[in-house]
Amino acid sequence: MAQKGATGWTPDSWRGKPIRQVPDYPDQKALAEAEAQLGIFPPLVFAGEARDLMKALGRVAEGKAFLLQGGDCAESFAEFRANNIRDMFKVLLQMAVVLTFGAACPVVKVGRMAGQFAKPRSGPTEEQNGTTLPAYRGDIVNGIEFEAAARRPDPQRLIRAYNQSAATLNLLRAFAQGGFADLHKVHRWNLDFVAGSPQGARYQELAGRLDEALAFMEACGLTGESSPQIRETNFYTVHEGLLLWYEQALTRKDSLTGEWYDCSAHMVWIGDRTRQLDGAHVEFARGIKNPIGMKVGPSLAPDELLKLIDVLNPANEPGRLTLIARMGADDVERRLPPLLRAVKREGRSVVWACDPMHGNTVKSKTGFKTRAVSRILAEVRGFFTAHAAEGTYPGGIHFEMTGQDVTECIGGAQAITDETLKDRYHTHCDPRLNASQALELAFTIAEELKRARAGDRRVAASAAS
Repeated sequence: MAQKGATGWTPDSWRGKPIRQVPDYPDQKALAEAEAQLGIFPPLVFAGEARDLMKALGRVAEGKAFLLQGGDCAESFAEFRANNIRDMFKVLLQMAVVLTFGAACPVVKVGRMAGQFAKPRSGPTEEQNGTTLPAYRGDIVNGIEFEAAARRPDPQRLIRAYNQSAATLNLLRAFAQGGFADLHKVHRWNLDFVAGSPQGARYQELAGRLDEALAFMEACGLTGESSPQIRETNFYTVHEGLLLWYEQALTRKDSLTGEWYDCSAHMVWIGDRTRQLDGAHVEFARGIKNPIGMKVGPSLAPDELLKLIDVLNPANEPGRLTLIARMGADDVERRLPPLLRAVKREGRSVVWACDPMHGNTVKSKTGFKTRAVSRILAEVRGFFTAHAAEGTYPGGIHFEMTGQDVTECIGGAQAITDETLKDRYHTHCDPRLNASQALELAFTIAEELKRARAGDRRVAASAAS
């Protein structure tokens, strides 16, 4: 019997709850064998790292930092390459520099990487030309090819996902701590296809200003040798904790604290489709001590949100719970404020982040699932506007992007159109921002964040006078 953590909780207590958005494995014996194998593998992350992230997110909850959370829609076995990981990391570093230098705000960097394989689906099956097969649920479950054998859920894919996550984390740690993230190298982070774009030019101008600041600091004796923050960075990972067999198998008891941590990632989130109060995903998440995220869609009422907060963060710990609002550009200023108001009124400590992607997905005239950059930016602005009106802190951004030169989202400085979507549409699931579009998002957030922080300073000065 596993030792209990939270009241009435064990790592497997989720199995007695209703569960949604998971595959029906036809071979239960093979699933149990894969779980047992994962259960003896080394942890992918460590409890101390998760605690460090919790502290960093606590500063975000207090309005003293900003959460940058981005990465792939769904990681792919076929696209697993060192260069792809490097380019994703580069773009996130660029965005962090834009936010840190442009808005004078510390940035907590969390990648949707090293575990973001599983995807919720609108329906359990997919039909093509009169043939119905199980839906593609991400490479950790089945194959994207529309064939019966590929679509059969295969537990051995859990093992392959673990191995790819381990290799990805190994490379990310090397990039973060081995000199690649040195601020003196900001000019080298620009990708070739972005360098000639308007956003690339804007970034290079900012990088030049940063060079001047670093030269001044060095003249004052602050170098990469004396201040490791200049040459290193903290980088964490997050994914949707959807496949609870995988998550439980990697949940370990911390030898220092005796608490349970999901060691598949530093942070996991609950999706908008799986946040039922009596559901398996909420049950699992309430007992682990990692920072937890939860998607908040337009159907969530304030009273239900408060009940979920009480279950997931009963001690009201700063940094424990990040609420990721995904309302859509048209609804964010109408649907978000009642939730902000209720959480503020009840004194709940949360990080509020904006997911401007999922509420703005449409089908293009040419048949591709896409998102308009203008709508993404509009939701971000609406998110900041809602927080300004309620006197709450807009703490973060959660988005899907890639370092590759894809054409999946319409618009932006590159002016991608319906007709050009087909040129480099490579996503396995949802459309992602490319590096140029991601930088455009970062500059927009920096402007909004700078405005919000200036407003906070004016309020503080008025209160003090």
